[in-house]
Amino acid sequence: MDFQLRPWSINDLESLVKYANNPKIARYMRDGFLFPYTEETGKKFIAMATSHKPTNIFAIVVNGEAVGGIGIHPQSDIYRKNAELGYWLAEPFWGNKIITKAIAEIVAYAFETFEIERVFAIPFGSNTASQRVLEKAGFTLEGRFGRTIFKNGEFEDELVYAIRKG
Repeated sequence: MDFQLRPWSINDLESLVKYANNPKIARYMRDGFLFPYTEETGKKFIAMATSHKPTNIFAIVVNGEAVGGIGIHPQSDIYRKNAELGYWLAEPFWGNKIITKAIAEIVAYAFETFEIERVFAIPFGSNTASQRVLEKAGFTLEGRFGRTIFKNGEFEDELVYAIRKG
C-alpha cells in the first residue's frame, strides 16, 4: 500500500482524532497518548509536532488522509548521539507493511538530518507485532528489562531495539 510521510498540519485534525481514538493503539503507547483521544488532544499534539525545526514528527498519509504518525526524537547530554523512534498506525491499515517501510524511511532521514549514530525503539514486551516490525526494518534486540513499564494497572517488560549508522 502506498503512503507518504509529511509534516503534520491542522488540516489533519479530523483524521488524527478519528484514527488515534482507539484503545488498541493507546494500549502500547506512553501515557501522553490519551484515550479517549479528543479534538483538544489532537490540537495540542499538532501544535507540538509542527514546532520542531528540523521536522522530526511526521504524519503517515494514505490517499491524502493522515492515518498514523512516526517520529524521531534526538536525545541530549550523554545520549546526544542517539534518537528514539516512536510510531503508531490506524488499525484499518495494519498488516500492509506501511510501518516497516515508514521506519526505514525515517531512519534514513534521521541519520542524514541529525548528528546521531543510533536509533532505538522501546516496544512493550507483549507487543510482538511491533517487535516483528522493528526486526524486519533491520533493528536488533539490545536488551530486555523485566517489569519496568507500568501501563493500565499492569507491569510490562521493556525491550530495547536499535539500529546503528553504517
